[in-house]
Amino acid sequence: MGQIYLIRHGQASFGSENYDELSALGHEQARLLGEWFANGKQQFHRIVTGDLKRHRQTANACIAVLPMASRVDLDWQTDPGFNEYDHHEVMIRHRPEFDDPAAVKHFFATTENARYVFQQYFQESMARWMSGEHDADYREPWSAFRTRVVSALQRLIESAGQSQSIAVFTSGGTISTIAQHLLGLPDQKVAELNWSLVNCAITKLLYRRGAVSLSYLNNFAHLEWLGQPESVTYR
Repeated sequence: MGQIYLIRHGQASFGSENYDELSALGHEQARLLGEWFANGKQQFHRIVTGDLKRHRQTANACIAVLPMASRVDLDWQTDPGFNEYDHHEVMIRHRPEFDDPAAVKHFFATTENARYVFQQYFQESMARWMSGEHDADYREPWSAFRTRVVSALQRLIESAGQSQSIAVFTSGGTISTIAQHLLGLPDQKVAELNWSLVNCAITKLLYRRGAVSLSYLNNFAHLEWLGQPESVTYR
């Protein structure tokens, strides 16, 4: 039985001009994950990342903590099929005012219960994207994103040995979509699940020839045990 560890990237730079960059806390979350793997003597045969910077930074910071003997023969691969959807485009098609990072900062600084309101806007934006009624507005409609992600998972399993342990450093939307695929969840649950995934949390899959199943979802015990209270973040 093989194992695939889907790892959400560490905290990125939300609200900045370049979201695709880990924050200082994001790097620390990735280090704590690596320490967790090292303490558990976890061995990997392959490391896979999307081609986003935050994926690679999380992988590098995590794997650097593993013992040298565990890192020497690792097979590193990049598969853009595990990239996140364009969350910025999804949001601004519904709320164009958020196209400007300065406007986002102003919103959070001046709006009462800003995180709750922003979550509502995000859920509305996701519903618009996933409805299929506005596909022409998006470079990658929801149906195309879902197909890309599921294809990346299938491609990974087909290329893997029967009992390999593989770490995939990816994003919350990708992990939520894979969970939807495996559990048969309706589309509306993907956005809700995505919002609940913790930075650097682990979702574990078990696979064998012709079959894959969910072992556990959104495990962040390593952040609670090894980190400080602020180590658990969702954005």
